[in-house]
Amino acid sequence: MSSTINKNLVTRRRYFYAVYWVMVTLIFLYDRTYLIQKAGLPNFFICAVVRVSLLIALAWINIRWLIPHYLLRGRYAGYFLLVLILVLGYLVIQSFYDFYLFGYVLGPNRNVRLSTSLIYNFTHTSLYLLLTIALKFTMDWYEQKKLLQEMQVDKLKAEVNYLRSQINPHFLFNALNNLYALTLKKSDEAPEVVLKLAELMEYMLYESEEVFVPLEKEISYLNNYLELERIRQGNNADIRLTVKGDTEKCRIPPFLVFPLVENAFKHGVSRVAYNAYLFIHISITEAIEICIENNKSNNQQSVHSGGIGLSNLRKRLELLFPGKYVLEINDTADKYQVYLKIIL
Repeated sequence: MSSTINKNLVTRRRYFYAVYWVMVTLIFLYDRTYLIQKAGLPNFFICAVVRVSLLIALAWINIRWLIPHYLLRGRYAGYFLLVLILVLGYLVIQSFYDFYLFGYVLGPNRNVRLSTSLIYNFTHTSLYLLLTIALKFTMDWYEQKKLLQEMQVDKLKAEVNYLRSQINPHFLFNALNNLYALTLKKSDEAPEVVLKLAELMEYMLYESEEVFVPLEKEISYLNNYLELERIRQGNNADIRLTVKGDTEKCRIPPFLVFPLVENAFKHGVSRVAYNAYLFIHISITEAIEICIENNKSNNQQSVHSGGIGLSNLRKRLELLFPGKYVLEINDTADKYQVYLKIIL
């Protein structure tokens, strides 16, 4: 994957450099259009080729050799000395050519002074050189930022995979125990449990590999998970999931809500002896609003804030929805509430 990223960065860099030099050439051609009438079309093109070629050579040497080997290694004196030599070499070649073009090819300008050409070329060369340096460091900063984001996404994917691997063992163990108990009783619920468990495992293993998944699939996964938990809890808990709004075109990261629901069961519903409840409400308008509430035992301490699930959730929200989400957690003595809003 790293080789693909590097190829994309090189291609993007070449494209920006090509666009930059095309713009420089067009600006120069527009500035010297008067030469077509005064010096003829051949001299017009020769003037453009000479100047642009020298500028490209100057920028290429600076970007590919001087900056990496001198400036970025802290050899500042050597860098500025070599840049000065390059600029002086450019001035000598370009100024003598301008002196020839304007002093001898163009009749009315035979009295042009070499010093005027030197000042003009030094000013413009310095400007173009600074622009190419700014372009290089801007592209370097952008590419490093892009690479860092891709690395963060890969890291979060690895954490999601770890989260998935953590979910599978203990949840699968509980589900199989429940299924075993149902088969012993020859319960009619056993086939339904097998079907829901199969759908749940399919989503875990295959359908949640993308950065974003359809909200409908995430809700279907939650429904299957809640149904299996209802069977495990029996009639001891009031578990509800309500959804309002259009879920067809909405996409969210996989396992976005699951860490919150799993925590609600692990630290809330399963520890409350009587009248345990878990209410999940999902609303879709111009934003996705998710409200989760469960009760706790009176002597239970706050245990919801930690864990890889919530930590991963916060990182993913910050990376995928920077400045476009709200996550509020209200942890009281007998109740735990989570409010998550994502602006679409």
